[in-house]
Amino acid sequence: MYICIWYGCSGEKKHITENDFENLELNSFVEEDFPYITTSLDARNIGASFPSDNVSARGLAIQLGNDSYACFDMDLLRWSVAWEGEFLPMVLPAQGSYHDFFQYNKNELPYPLGTPSMATGIYPGWSRNKPEFGEVRDASQETEGLYWGPIPTDLGRWNGVFIHNQSVILSYSIGPTEILELPGSVKHGHISALSRTFRIGKSASKLFVNIAEVLDGRKGVEGGQIGHLFHDNPDTVTTVAINGGDGVVKMVDNRYLTVELPPSNEEREFSILIRKGPARDTSDFEILAKGYKREIPDFKHGGPSRWNEQVLTRGKISPDTAAFVSDILTLPLPNPWKRNVRVADIGFFNGDKAAISTYEGDVWIVEGFNKKLNNLSWRRFASGFYEPMSIEVFEGEIYVYGKEGIVRLHDLNGDGEADYYEAYCNLMQQSTGTREWAADMTMDKDGNFYIAKGGHVTGLKGVLPFLSDFKPENTYRASTRHSGSILKIAADGKSLEVLATGLRMPYIGINRNTAFLTASDQQGNFVPASPIYAVHKGDYFGVPVTLHRDDHPEISRPITWIPHRIDRSSASQAWIGESKMGPLNNQLLHFSFGAPGIFRVLLDSDSETSQGGVSFIRMNYPSPILKGETNPSDGQLYVVGFNNYASNSMGISSLIRMRYTGKPSYMVNGFRAGSQGVLLSFDAELNDTSATNIENFAVKRWNYKRTGRYGSGHFKLDGSPGEELLPVLASYLAADKKSVLLLIPQMRETDQMEVMYRLDFRDGKKIEDGLWFTVHSVNDVAYRKYGIENVDLAKLDLTPDQVSALIKTELPVTVDRGRELFVKTGCIACHSTGIKTEGMYGPPFQGIYGTKRELTDGSTVLVDDAYLKESILQPEKKVAKGYGAEMPAFEGVLTDSDIQSIIFYIKTLYR
Repeated sequence: MYICIWYGCSGEKKHITENDFENLELNSFVEEDFPYITTSLDARNIGASFPSDNVSARGLAIQLGNDSYACFDMDLLRWSVAWEGEFLPMVLPAQGSYHDFFQYNKNELPYPLGTPSMATGIYPGWSRNKPEFGEVRDASQETEGLYWGPIPTDLGRWNGVFIHNQSVILSYSIGPTEILELPGSVKHGHISALSRTFRIGKSASKLFVNIAEVLDGRKGVEGGQIGHLFHDNPDTVTTVAINGGDGVVKMVDNRYLTVELPPSNEEREFSILIRKGPARDTSDFEILAKGYKREIPDFKHGGPSRWNEQVLTRGKISPDTAAFVSDILTLPLPNPWKRNVRVADIGFFNGDKAAISTYEGDVWIVEGFNKKLNNLSWRRFASGFYEPMSIEVFEGEIYVYGKEGIVRLHDLNGDGEADYYEAYCNLMQQSTGTREWAADMTMDKDGNFYIAKGGHVTGLKGVLPFLSDFKPENTYRASTRHSGSILKIAADGKSLEVLATGLRMPYIGINRNTAFLTASDQQGNFVPASPIYAVHKGDYFGVPVTLHRDDHPEISRPITWIPHRIDRSSASQAWIGESKMGPLNNQLLHFSFGAPGIFRVLLDSDSETSQGGVSFIRMNYPSPILKGETNPSDGQLYVVGFNNYASNSMGISSLIRMRYTGKPSYMVNGFRAGSQGVLLSFDAELNDTSATNIENFAVKRWNYKRTGRYGSGHFKLDGSPGEELLPVLASYLAADKKSVLLLIPQMRETDQMEVMYRLDFRDGKKIEDGLWFTVHSVNDVAYRKYGIENVDLAKLDLTPDQVSALIKTELPVTVDRGRELFVKTGCIACHSTGIKTEGMYGPPFQGIYGTKRELTDGSTVLVDDAYLKESILQPEKKVAKGYGAEMPAFEGVLTDSDIQSIIFYIKTLYR
């Protein structure tokens, strides 16, 4: 349960001490007292009178009042559509999962629920010298016939939005002319209209505003500052009227309604009113338009605050049971606005104050990061963002990265709330694809930005057509020329360069002192397992549809691969630096959404090439992990994340402090792989007997295949399915008792090696754990510098048959082993053992055995041993209706006895 009383009987503020998402009472995703949300919008099928090619990737969906709404397209600087009645269906990932936390979005897009009154097509909302009704963006912004991203800056630029009371003031420029716009609506009796009030700076050119496009226009009547376009139905007319200024209404081809503004050496302010309705009400509308008066308010000094309350929470301090523990910072749930809080990222101003972005589009300011976490103060600072997955604080300023681009926030009057949302950079292309996430953003010490953009799954239609050649290897495409890429944005936000391409769903991290940039990717199509990369200019990471180049570069190799069962859904990285994290100081950490958890990334510094590995940091992870940042004061790592679907965790969201207690750490802190075997180094001294017992180690290796299939099986070095078990011939302990050399025969370059160990330490601690790493080069291990002597290298002189004779193979088929494998290989994250479907990629398994299953092609299949085995080895062959081909193949991953054990377990899942 949660304990939440903002004020007790005495007026004393109380603290929330626990969050209970299951019983949380939430208001709507769309808040009535905030003027807009940022969203994609599909207005292609709103009626025969309107353009059929109308989609907006970056739209401000504005509440105008009087049950009227408009979408302002920030890329094309146009009103894409306006309507009356109901708002939008909340179907985008953050919207749909706002109440139903595990709802899976199938690339559905919001569309106007009410009655549309005007729309424009995919062309600029403004132009100079002559009207423009065609695409003006560069060919490099085109993908499959659709263009994404902003118009060229010499034609127009989106500057941002001011918030004042319940109104928004849009700021943009057309060429050198600055424009402010106050959208609204007006209603008088039975007559209602849309209003656009402008303040326009000096202009040496004619300006044209594209107001509306009417496909069934029959006859246009122009009359100076008013124009009527009658539809095929003669009782319906779209009318545009100007109040003030020197503009005139123009019509083109009885289709386009525009307003022409002459050049002017003075600033102008006027309003445009738009109405679609019965022709009989035209005179009443003209009277309304002539009497309409609205001025742009004094917004440059900020408006009144809307979120005056602060929410106090008290964290939970973990007992010091290990070297690293998780202290939980209680989230501000519930709160006075009944607003959900799913934390996406954190950025620190100083040791006591941080900014938080949430999946629902909010920014909170949190203060009170003391040792006890006993007085955390939360205040809302900004809202309305489009899935803002990243936030950075640089030189005291807040930068937020969502699908709208990078936004810098300004509190103009010092009341603790943002008044101006400055469009700092929107040069990166963004489509309506729901999985083209604005995944990650980080900064270097000079203020340059680095961003990672997700790709898009084509099996989910969206605004793109289905592929005509729909095969498993073709079910993934790039939705823009920037998807699946890592981009660098200049510190002033005005230029962009592509650093690396060929990624599927990347996240990044940077060492601010050295500018060493890393990236992860998520296993899937063309990504056989989860990699960690070192990123350099010009890198291509192997996903052909996000190559975005005309040459054919070699695929850059990862520092390491991570097996699917260890981390199937990777997230960001963080560098600890010179901090107060003990053995993790100056270390790279990797975050996992899927596991969930944090991995220590180890680099093999003796290797001639970049190769490394990971070991898991065992702590309490109350939810999936996405991002983390070190607090500059206490030196500890603060980690955030939230759930949606397909994580091993069922937690919804959390903010934790990863705290170093000073207790001993027993993790691997280094490794060397070479011709003699593998050398492991630990944080603590090992027990001599345990460390030199070869039975305490198990080693195997395998390769992956990069194909269009989801993930990869495991393959031996000769290409056949399976994993190679390698014997440990001897184990030698170093003089300092902290390193051990495992003598392993036939060391080769390989995608993946795994060393599992069961060890005792000198202080009596017992550990069972593992290390997963990649071997790109096999050189001699310089073991003597670790104080290891008397190594019998003659033991390595074995024939392949002699090596095989030393390896123990198949385990027995049992239900218990099947249950263990079901969890260990990650089946349980996508398939419920009951009837649960929410948050699951695959169908539930309770009572499934012996039933008939309908497939996506319309056929049916009996769920028996043969079908289950085929689905494990080749999951894309027969996909259950209602699900996608998103399961990785386990060919070579699981042995026959493994598969039989899993099927044996599934058979026990009766209704």
